Amino acid sequence: MFIDIHAHAYLFECPPQDGRTQFCTPEEVLKRYDELGIAKGILLPLIGPEVYLPQSNEEILETCRRYPDRFIPFCNIDPRGIENSEFTDFTVWIEWYKNRGCKGIGEFMPNMYFRDPRVWNIFRQFEKAGMPVIFDDTVHVGRRYGLVDDPGLPQLEMTLRTFPKLILFGHGPAFWSEIGKLETVADRGGYPSYPISEEGAVPKLFRRYQNLWGDLSAGSGYNALARDVDYAVKFLNEFQDRLCFGTDICYANQKLPLAEFLQNLRDSGKISKAVFKKIAHENAERIFDL
Repeated sequence: MFIDIHAHAYLFECPPQDGRTQFCTPEEVLKRYDELGIAKGILLPLIGPEVYLPQSNEEILETCRRYPDRFIPFCNIDPRGIENSEFTDFTVWIEWYKNRGCKGIGEFMPNMYFRDPRVWNIFRQFEKAGMPVIFDDTVHVGRRYGLVDDPGLPQLEMTLRTFPKLILFGHGPAFWSEIGKLETVADRGGYPSYPISEEGAVPKLFRRYQNLWGDLSAGSGYNALARDVDYAVKFLNEFQDRLCFGTDICYANQKLPLAEFLQNLRDSGKISKAVFKKIAHENAERIFDL
């Protein structure tokens, strides 16, 4: 059994959100879930105006109301909302959605630096509310979505240190590409295919900060594991208590290889059944109180 911590669905018909991707309906997501053995999934609203036509939190809540046994809601809030200020109080929004069953924040993806005072302002409030955050990140401001960091993820590290009770889920190419030492800085934010000869920033941050968790979804999470299976086994075993399965499903016929990859590791004895169950669903059940 799997629980998907990262899924997208649009209840109402809409144009391709980034000019290319026709996002799934809830029914299309559930069809893929049944094929892959996924019991339920967390729906993340896409609100980033840099790329997408914003999706409302209310649409996510309505989808979850219609399919309460299969979908779990997250909400999303842009740190530039309500006056675009580092002093904005988002409490009324955060509490509103938390009280309506939202289990966390995401996919948090403003194209701003991690250390932007407006980002830290809202992170401080997410921490106080006890709301885990799934973020996406990238390598520069402009023509992209996602939080921006420098090589080696120093801004993420300062954020983890500053907000020790805020659970942050690493996600996206700029995060997962740094599971190993990069051959050149140009490999940041991409999908390196070479084996991991030396550990990168990601495992070091996992050891240092217990509030860092891993969202293994999308091509970025899968690539981080599949590029070097031997290292993947080591990584999954060492951080088994803070890694979660996900798909990042966006369109109906999307390739979703992670479930089979993890099942193969289990069936071959490279990871134990206990480790598999933690990553497949138990960690998500624990952190999101499902």
